[in-house]
Amino acid sequence: MTITMIMLLPLIGAALIAAVPAAQTTLVKQIALATTIVVAVATIVKALSFDVDNTALQFRQSYSWIPSFAINWAVGVDGIALVLILMSVILAPIVILAGWNESEGGRWGVKTFYILILVLETMMIGVFAATDLFLFYVFFEAMLIPVYFLIGGYGSGERAAAAVKFLLYSLFGGLLMLASIIGLYVISGNNGGHTFDITKLSELHTSMSGTTQNILFLGFFIAFAIKAPLWPFHTWLPDAAKSATAGSSVLLLGVLDKVGTYGMIRFCLSIFPDASKTFTPIIIVLSLISILYGAFLAIGAKDIKRLIAYTSISHFGFITLGIFAMTTQAQTGATLYMFNHAFSTAALFLVAGWMVARRGSSTIADFGGLQRITPIMAWSFFIAGLSSLALPGLSSFVSEFLVLVGTFTRYPVAAIIATFGIVLAALYILIPVQRALHGPTTPGNENLTDLNLREKVAIAPVIAIIVVLGFYPSPLLKIINPAAAHIISQQGYSDPVPTMNGGK
Repeated sequence: MTITMIMLLPLIGAALIAAVPAAQTTLVKQIALATTIVVAVATIVKALSFDVDNTALQFRQSYSWIPSFAINWAVGVDGIALVLILMSVILAPIVILAGWNESEGGRWGVKTFYILILVLETMMIGVFAATDLFLFYVFFEAMLIPVYFLIGGYGSGERAAAAVKFLLYSLFGGLLMLASIIGLYVISGNNGGHTFDITKLSELHTSMSGTTQNILFLGFFIAFAIKAPLWPFHTWLPDAAKSATAGSSVLLLGVLDKVGTYGMIRFCLSIFPDASKTFTPIIIVLSLISILYGAFLAIGAKDIKRLIAYTSISHFGFITLGIFAMTTQAQTGATLYMFNHAFSTAALFLVAGWMVARRGSSTIADFGGLQRITPIMAWSFFIAGLSSLALPGLSSFVSEFLVLVGTFTRYPVAAIIATFGIVLAALYILIPVQRALHGPTTPGNENLTDLNLREKVAIAPVIAIIVVLGFYPSPLLKIINPAAAHIISQQGYSDPVPTMNGGK
């Protein structure tokens, strides 16, 4: 099955849901769940034929789409894109099963909710698989629409304001990127013919002046920094995470935000290697600020959803640091970090969503003593929290370790400063865990129910991935590492060789 066919499967599921009477909500949910499971299985089967030793784009398809502007429907994957697509399709059925009743009471009904989820899944696959820059931009912008309606129509609290803020920030970044895309299109026309092919565009940097490359780079980078989000472009995230349903938050922070860091690798580094080197010191500083600033905000957070959002700001600082450290280890660690962060954040948001639904509050202080009342839910949150602080033996440790080691070989001071983020992570996770899970039982929690069978089935694969990849990350590393090494070599870097005794 081709990538294009896999992308079409969620749209077929959405069409089937559209044909189902609105009153048959259970059937709607079953179709959505079955569709996402089929997509996940098809993607995993396709991934098994991926050649890990081949650094070129694989599973490529290219069809003329708008020939007058040299726009093609072109898709393909390397190791980095493949891992992120796997991340997306595995999370989709988990989100649907975990949030089985999230759509109840939404502004546009159950059918619309699951149609939006399935349409979004198609776009998530497409944005990571696109090898035509214009096609990437279409997916990059179009995915804002279902997310806007998922937040504004099915969230809580100030959901309308949060949805608008998310949309405005994203559209602003998208307009900057569009201006840079037009600039690249014009430059390509002056150097052999107009093209949006990312492979050909990566060869244009030799014909661009330093100033031109820097300006175009900033158009892409700011758009991706907003999407990521990186400080100081992060302010839309806490409001969106607070207002969205738990499942929407998982897709928002677990998948959509990764489009930003993926774009930095695929476009900023590949198309603008010289500008990437120019702005690397500034980006490393922004990454360090994100790591520490997000951690301090998380320590002071009183709302459990905002806490998770703030921790993600810190985590994305680590990811961006790894991307621009320009070493194979750090680049591999950054990509693995994207995958691992998706599942640790998914576990946190899903369990937090169940806690909020049972307690009727998202204030951390209202969850005291849950380990005695709801032990399975409490332990699930505890394991997810330990993964978030990168405890050895859990998945995030491997990726964070690779980022820090890879960064240290080239930027030791930055790596040392970033290490303080680990200390702060222990505080922003263990303090709320102590308040919410241990200690005396807060009045009102005595009759809370533990996870039911459906919720246990939903969270089990997430916890399993967190634990298994903590001990055995090799399958993903074998896919990621060759692609990461290829990107670093394209940048003109070679990995620093460790020296001892002053290099003697």
